[in-house]
Amino acid sequence: MTIQPPPSLTSFIGGATKAHDGTILELIRPTDGRIGARLVEAGERGVAAAVADAARAFRENRRSTLHQRSQWLRAMAAALANAAEDLALIVCQDVGKPIRPARFEAKRGAEFLEACAASVLHLAGEMVPVDAAPLGAGHLGFTRRVPYGVVGAITPFNAPINLLVQKVGPAIAAGNAIVAKPAPAGTRSALALARLFTDAGLPKGLFNVITGDKASALALVSHRDVRAVTFTGGTDAGEALMRSAGNKKFVAELGSNAANIVMGDADIAEAAAKIAAAAFEASGQQCISAQRVLVQRPAVEKFLDAFIAAAKKLKVGPVEDTATDIGPVVHIGAAERIMSMYEDAIARGGRAVLEPTCNGCFVSPGILVDVPLDSRLWREEVFGPLALVQPFDNTEEALTLANDSPFGLQGAVFTRDIATAMRFSEDFEVGSLWVNEASRFRLDMYPFGGMKSSGTGREGVRYAIEELSQIKFTGLKF
Repeated sequence: MTIQPPPSLTSFIGGATKAHDGTILELIRPTDGRIGARLVEAGERGVAAAVADAARAFRENRRSTLHQRSQWLRAMAAALANAAEDLALIVCQDVGKPIRPARFEAKRGAEFLEACAASVLHLAGEMVPVDAAPLGAGHLGFTRRVPYGVVGAITPFNAPINLLVQKVGPAIAAGNAIVAKPAPAGTRSALALARLFTDAGLPKGLFNVITGDKASALALVSHRDVRAVTFTGGTDAGEALMRSAGNKKFVAELGSNAANIVMGDADIAEAAAKIAAAAFEASGQQCISAQRVLVQRPAVEKFLDAFIAAAKKLKVGPVEDTATDIGPVVHIGAAERIMSMYEDAIARGGRAVLEPTCNGCFVSPGILVDVPLDSRLWREEVFGPLALVQPFDNTEEALTLANDSPFGLQGAVFTRDIATAMRFSEDFEVGSLWVNEASRFRLDMYPFGGMKSSGTGREGVRYAIEELSQIKFTGLKF
């Protein structure tokens, strides 16, 4: 039996794979520690070629109608749906996501593109009442939404299908061309999507993919012909890319340290089950995974019992098993960072009520109490299956603790009292708040994005299309 060498991954530009001669990065599969692929850095030359081709495609298709864009998006959705199982397997192998949520991700990606196809048909401007000013008499004014041109997209590893189509769909709907630079572990997924969409009829060059790591990302966002950038990833990386991008539109979904608040009047069993899933499924590798769990003091003991029990029910195991809830984290360095944050919390006086274990890239759920506010686990984003439980006495204290963070992406509060819910809606410093759902709950039709260091701009079907289009005004004298 001949053993096939790992594939070499290079960019997809203008409907075809393009060779590069850049640095080689070996991609290690988290499931078995083997080399899954060798990725070739596109670098400045590869980025320049991809952007030039995208600019050409944009010029050739800039007069595409809303109907035509909707048809492209529907064809893209159908292509993704038909290839969903193959894509889910790639996500399992490369990222370590269990097969059940990987299948859900592929299904969600197709549904998101369908939603974009429907939404773009309503992309409209408005009449402007210019005659409200004395000099406006005899004049007419109106606005339209127009594309930027070439959009640069940088996407993370943790949801390589969903978080890529969250950018590609709105960019195409708004009339742009898009050049994507996925995280290394998400590269095979991105290349597969680009080929699928081109084969489904999307004009060549409207969606190009470049391969690489930091150097290619910096080259893409700083390219003078990239007019807008959309990024999902860590806060430090986002700030570095913003500086490199300079004066251009930049939509950023950045880091988080999501607080989930449980009031004493909540359904404690339901809150514990939902927060456990939000904290530990996907190995906690979601920007809105539950990390800080704030519980009103009379309910702490009951909540902890239910929370620990719910965490223990989650199965850590092989990604191909449909019963698995928690697979490996993306690479060994991530596992070591997660465990170092756990050890820091313990060294500072924290106490484990459910101790995590680490075996290679597999990290089991960990729950801590008595974690001091100067610990890394309180201050930073763990991006792993660790959560802390902190008691509070009243709403004011809960808000103080919840807002004691540089982040503000999405939060949650569990309560039966509408006045309490509205108080958190008013004063909890997050871009999105769910009441009686945990912080990882997300739907694609609402505006999703952060406050403070968690980003700028909003995603979600209609909102992302608006972010990736510009308002253009036209005035007429008659």
